[in-house]
Amino acid sequence: MTLAVRRVVTGHDEAGKAVVICDEISDNIISRRQGHTSCVIWTNDKTPADNSGRVDDALADVGSGPLPAGAIFRIIEYGPGVAPRDHRTDTIDYAVVLSGEIIMNLDGTEVHLKAGDVLVQRGTVHNWVNNGSEPCVMAFVLISADPVLDAVG
Repeated sequence: MTLAVRRVVTGHDEAGKAVVICDEISDNIISRRQGHTSCVIWTNDKTPADNSGRVDDALADVGSGPLPAGAIFRIIEYGPGVAPRDHRTDTIDYAVVLSGEIIMNLDGTEVHLKAGDVLVQRGTVHNWVNNGSEPCVMAFVLISADPVLDAVG
């Protein structure tokens, strides 16, 4: 799999003028399991976010998230036959399928998603399954949320 994501980040120069501070192909690519590749585009460790400074917040060590009071913007490529991983995070996730197709498994319920589909994931146990022949690329924004306390509500 070859995940190549152009990342453009804006900021301000010393005079307060809007400038591009980063324009590159992301090189912080990681794989946490067979058939899975991801890169963090940006993070913020609090909300509201601090837009001052020139630190590259894509380089923060966030693991699989979440940040206690912030957000993570990540691109993930799921290859055909990606290794399963049931998981839940204490986040609300906004996701967009950029290319390909994928199945989201929720405790036995399957939802088929394709390019252009959007998803709001609200702290549910889930898994991603790619039974197709092409990779599926998705964009995720994970925002810190309170843990799910029960299955009601």
